Amino acid sequence: MKPLAVEGVVKHYGDKTAVNGVSLEVAEGEIYGLLGANGAGKTTTMRMVLGLIFPDSGTIRYFGKGYGKEQLSMLGYLPEERGMYPKIKVSDQIVYLGQLRGMSRKDAEDNLGRWLKRFEIEEYRDKKVEELSKGNQQKIQFIAAVIHRPRILILDEAFSGLDPVNVELLKATVKELRDGGTSILFSTHRMEHVEELCRNIAIMHRSNPVLQGSLKQIKGRFPRERVVLAGEGPIQGLEKIPGVKGVVRHENDDYELKVANPEAAQSVLSHALAQGPIRKFELMEPTLNEIFIQTVGDRHE
Repeated sequence: MKPLAVEGVVKHYGDKTAVNGVSLEVAEGEIYGLLGANGAGKTTTMRMVLGLIFPDSGTIRYFGKGYGKEQLSMLGYLPEERGMYPKIKVSDQIVYLGQLRGMSRKDAEDNLGRWLKRFEIEEYRDKKVEELSKGNQQKIQFIAAVIHRPRILILDEAFSGLDPVNVELLKATVKELRDGGTSILFSTHRMEHVEELCRNIAIMHRSNPVLQGSLKQIKGRFPRERVVLAGEGPIQGLEKIPGVKGVVRHENDDYELKVANPEAAQSVLSHALAQGPIRKFELMEPTLNEIFIQTVGDRHE
C-alpha cells in the first residue's frame, strides 16, 4: 500500500481545466519529481494532495485512506512562497506549528532544538524571523514543514534562493528524510536536482501529464545524441564526419558533438583515434533538461 496514491484527479475552475487526469504514486522512502512550466498544474495538484482544495473527480489516498484529519496531520508542506511571520520569534512560531500538528509543547521544543543544531543556527532560536538572512529564513521554513515528523512531505522549490553551500545542506537533509522512510513529492524547475534526487517523475504541460514513469526508463526512450571527446591535442575534421550535426570546442579543449545516431559516435571515435591518444570519449545519455525541452518545448508558450 503506497503512502500517497493520486488516481485520475481532475480540477476545473469555471471553464478552465487546471488539472486533467493526473495519476501518480509515491512509495515509502521515495522522492517523486513533479515537473512542468508555470501554469502546468503542479501547484493545483499539490494543493489537492494537501487537502487545501478538493478534486472534481478522481481520488487521493494516504496509506489507502481518503481525506481525513488523521491523514492530513501526517503531511508536511514547504511552499514556494514563504509564509513565516517576520516579527514573531522563531521558537514561538515553530513550536506553535508543531502543536497544531498534534505535538506536545515539550516534544516540539525538543525537536526544534535538534533541527537548529542540525542546521547550525542554534543562536537564532529567540530571534525574530525578519532578523535572519534569506538563507536562514529558508532553513526555518523547512523546519516548520518537518517539525512534526510528517510521513508525507510536499516540497515546492525547496532550494530556491539558496547559495550552493545551503543547497547541498538541504539536499543532504532531504536525502536523510527519504532514507528514513519519508515519502516526498518534489517540485522544482532545477532539472539537475531532479536527476540527483528522484527515481520517478511526471512532466505536466497545460494541465496534462505528458511524460511519466521511471527516470531511467524515460531516458532510455530518448536517443543519445551528444558525444564528449578529448584528445592529447587538437582533433581535426570532426565536423566533416557523416552523422555529425554540430561541433563545439570548449575552453578546456574538450569537444562536444551532436550526432544523428550511435553509429556516428563510433565514427567519431575512430576518426579521433587515428590522430592520437584519446583521454575522454563518452556517448552521453540525454539530460532531463533536454528531455523536458523535447517534450514540451515546441508546445510551450
